[in-house]
Amino acid sequence: MKKFIPLLILFLLVISCKTKDDVVYFNGIDSKDNIIGIDSYSPTYHIDDELIIIVSAIDSEAARPFNLMAVSYSDDVRYASVGRERLQSYIIDPEGNIDFPVLGKVKIAGLNREQATNLFVNKLKDYIKEPIVNIRTLNYKITVLGEVARPGTYTAINERITLIEALGMAGDLTIYGERENVLVIQDYDGKKTFTRVNLKSKDLFDSPAYYLSQNDVVYVEPNKTQARASGIGASTGVIFSSLGVIISSAALIITIISLNNN
Repeated sequence: MKKFIPLLILFLLVISCKTKDDVVYFNGIDSKDNIIGIDSYSPTYHIDDELIIIVSAIDSEAARPFNLMAVSYSDDVRYASVGRERLQSYIIDPEGNIDFPVLGKVKIAGLNREQATNLFVNKLKDYIKEPIVNIRTLNYKITVLGEVARPGTYTAINERITLIEALGMAGDLTIYGERENVLVIQDYDGKKTFTRVNLKSKDLFDSPAYYLSQNDVVYVEPNKTQARASGIGASTGVIFSSLGVIISSAALIITIISLNNN
């Protein structure tokens, strides 16, 4: 019985140990793999995106009809009368359009910021001399779930975010996160795509899910070690405690029998 206890401890250590390669990202990358290129990725606008569009010009009065009025709002309805001011926003409708002052319906779904800006500038030239258009996305958010330190929804301030940056915002993967099979769920105007990404491979940088779009979801599933532990259930502690009691009781009985025999 006494020999059994060290064996049990050794078994638990073996099934829980991990090697360095199990947790290291970007395996196989060497300095000779350096690639110099132009990073031209730019996210496009989707249905239900919320945008603020500001039109300005040398003649500010000429630009005024093309801007929505600022409205007062408050996070607490009890104090709505003393809320902060914010420019009204546009929501891209199911057809990919927004209803823009004077111009009417303008389709911008599928365009990136540069393309949408140029579209508005060209349309506004008929009304304003040298118009300037600034577009900002208000709901550029990414959700990170599963085996990360801080699961939750995060806002991409610069309106462009990579998978690595999103995981960094969530505090990185826990030691129990499956690094070879991270799931990225993306929604393109109602059509969902599911992409599996291996964080341990340099091929990650060529993945279509390396750059995330607004409202994407990243899910880090538990690795085999965590899955085995979860399979035991919430009673894991009780089971090991019970085993300890049984082993201790058996050892006590054996000791008592040995003393009586002597």
